[in-house]
Amino acid sequence: MPTLDVREIPPPQRHPKIHETFEEMDSGEVLEIVNDHEPKPLFYEMQAEVESFDADNYEVEREAAEKFVARFPKQ
Repeated sequence: MPTLDVREIPPPQRHPKIHETFEEMDSGEVLEIVNDHEPKPLFYEMQAEVESFDADNYEVEREAAEKFVARFPKQ
């Protein structure tokens, strides 16, 4: 499972990096993203713009005050 810890990436570069990584994945893979907040805006962006994003199987867990782990599955 590809994992991106975007907490160290400058905010303007986060979504482009995530989209690039997701695009390179194979169908059936899951992109795991570690972030300092719940990535709701990214979820809605992916849902609207990325046909291969499996929004029904999206998951997010809060593991600490500033650690959220989200899983973005690819159809």
